[in-house]
Amino acid sequence: MRKRLIERFDSKVMRKLLVFFLLVGWSSYVSGQCYDQIQSFAPGEEVTYHAYYNWGFVWINAGEVTFGVDKDQWRGEDALHFRSYGATYKAYDIFFKVRDSLDVWVNPLSMEPLEFHRRTNEGSYTAHHHYLFDSSRRKVNASISKRGEAYRDTIFDWPECSFDLLSMVYQARKIDFSRYEEGDRIPISLIVDGEVHNLYIRYHGREAVKDRSGREFNCLKFSPLLVEGTIFEEGEKMFVWVTDDKNRIPIVVEAKILVGSVKAVFVGAKGLKHPMNSKIVQD
Repeated sequence: MRKRLIERFDSKVMRKLLVFFLLVGWSSYVSGQCYDQIQSFAPGEEVTYHAYYNWGFVWINAGEVTFGVDKDQWRGEDALHFRSYGATYKAYDIFFKVRDSLDVWVNPLSMEPLEFHRRTNEGSYTAHHHYLFDSSRRKVNASISKRGEAYRDTIFDWPECSFDLLSMVYQARKIDFSRYEEGDRIPISLIVDGEVHNLYIRYHGREAVKDRSGREFNCLKFSPLLVEGTIFEEGEKMFVWVTDDKNRIPIVVEAKILVGSVKAVFVGAKGLKHPMNSKIVQD
């Protein structure tokens, strides 16, 4: 039985399982107002997730994703370094090996990105995306290499309130969601593959959700409009639950596939700026 499930867990599923969370799971919500004053994180924070394939009562834990925040220097100036790393466990590497990383350095005051790297290693596919952000000219200098080919250099306009995949994760956590109502669409502007995409997420209100250990959290629920040509088909085919407290930590990210679903589920966190008040204490 387990062998058949593993065979069903083919390379497409593995790719979706590990990569969807890195690419769009946390970059799923941001408002037109870029710089709210809510401070939801601090240097020293690190959050860990397990990546699962879920089919009925069967759960296959295939990998791990981490996010972290560090104090750093960028070209001699103070900066914040946001980082994320996702990898399959070695036991699943024979089916589809994933080693993906995202790094971005941001201005600690404006939270605008300064430099971004995305390194992709998925099976036989490799890629490197490098962006340099020029705030004075509002331009992005992009250098992209895929499958070991020569780098392709482009320069494109950088609209206000547009973010790369990882800096949007942390920008979004500063948003005051109390002003939104259930069913509202919230616009986002996301830089993916050297292009700016104008998208939105739909707010679905509040809902309690459990992690794999049975801990229950009060959460805010969203569904992002996914980018055509990325991991999933275009449309609202993913749901994200984030803690309804000042941390705004994602607890579950879920996307349906042909058979079952793929999920990223919260494991633990350290260095949080605020208490995790959204956790429901059982009597």
